[in-house]
Amino acid sequence: MPRAHIIVFANEKGGTGKSTTAVHVAVALAAQGRSVAAIDLDTRQRTMVRYLENRAATMRRDSVELATPRFEVFDPARGDGIEDRIAALAEEAEFVVVDTPGRDDPHAMKAAARADTLVTPINDSFIDLDLIGQVDPETYRIKRPSFYAEVVWDARKARAKSDGGTVDWVVLRNRLQHLEAKNMRRVGQAVDELSKRVGFRVIPGLGERVIYRELFPRGLTLLDLGAIREAGLSHVAARQELREMVSGLELPEAPTLFNRDRPAAA
Repeated sequence: MPRAHIIVFANEKGGTGKSTTAVHVAVALAAQGRSVAAIDLDTRQRTMVRYLENRAATMRRDSVELATPRFEVFDPARGDGIEDRIAALAEEAEFVVVDTPGRDDPHAMKAAARADTLVTPINDSFIDLDLIGQVDPETYRIKRPSFYAEVVWDARKARAKSDGGTVDWVVLRNRLQHLEAKNMRRVGQAVDELSKRVGFRVIPGLGERVIYRELFPRGLTLLDLGAIREAGLSHVAARQELREMVSGLELPEAPTLFNRDRPAAA
């Protein structure tokens, strides 16, 4: 059997929409009929697992079937390391989606070294960009890569040494504003410049929309428009963002996602 594709969402800064993005990708793959396992490494906040627990509660309460990945919280007290846990999940699923804490975490770095696709969501600001590259305050040009770029470089080397594999590093620009602004252009130019120096791909993520925060209590995603009351044009536009984001990740056999523009929920 072909090996599972490991997707790791990692960023040492919190508040970048990492867990929301991870859930949407996991559900998008599950909605296509793919076998997906999701594991949350943040044993304290457990945002991804809480999101999916809310989803399970909605299915029970409303008697609906929603595409949902298998999910769990990583428990380091069990004795097996994160590499072993990912390997075990990879034997049972086509995709393993890993959500990591928004802080320095040893398990997150080990997971990154196992990734086939490493996704680093950042808010569209120079504050978040500083995580991976320092910007000149006058020219807004990249002066040098920052510490996190070095962390990812080490993870890539560890992956190549372990099995000769490569890590596709994707920087996801989340919370994009819907109106063009000078700061948005400057951030975009700096990210593009840094991508050439460090070696990552840049794709647009999820915009700044209230709908993403409203979906969490019910565990719904933009794929569940049939279960969202009073779905409007803004929800359809947000769904298009999700479509483009998943397509941009270039996952194996994933281009067929969203071929049928209809809700995944019954």
